[in-house]
Amino acid sequence: MNLQINSQSYQVNSDGDTPLLWIIRDELGMTGTKYGCGLAQCGACSVLVDGEVVRSCVTPLDSVAGRQITTIEAIEADPVGKRVVAAWIKHQVPQCGYCQSGQVVAATALLKQTPNPSDDEIAAAMINLCRCGTYNAIEAAVKDLSSKEGETL
Repeated sequence: MNLQINSQSYQVNSDGDTPLLWIIRDELGMTGTKYGCGLAQCGACSVLVDGEVVRSCVTPLDSVAGRQITTIEAIEADPVGKRVVAAWIKHQVPQCGYCQSGQVVAATALLKQTPNPSDDEIAAAMINLCRCGTYNAIEAAVKDLSSKEGETL
C-alpha cells in the first residue's frame, strides 16, 4: 500500500486494518504523533488527512491510501502551521508537551478552514485533552492568530 505522508511516498505492507498511528510511529519512525488513549478521545494522535483532523489511533490504514497525510513533523512546511507553532512559543502553551503535537495539528486545521474563528468555533475545534490544563494558553494563541490573518508573528 502506498501512503503519502508529509509530501513523501512510503510503501507499507501492513494489514489494511492496522491503525495509521502504528505505521507513522513504529514503521516510519515519525514519533511526534503520540499515542494517548487509543480510543480517539484525547487527540494526542491527531494528524491531517487531506486537511481534515483525523485521530490516527483509530484510522485504518486502508482508509488513507492515496490521501495526503500531514504529521507534526511537517506542520511548519505549511504557512499556517508555521504561524501556529510560533504562536505556541509566543504564548508558552506547552507544559509537559505530550499532547501539543495534536493540539498544533487541530489549531492548524481550524485556522486553515476558518481564519477568524469565533469563540464557539475555537471551543468546538480545540477538543483535544491536555492533562496540564493549557486550555487558556491555547485559546489565547488561536485568538492571537485569528486576529492576524496573513501576518507573521
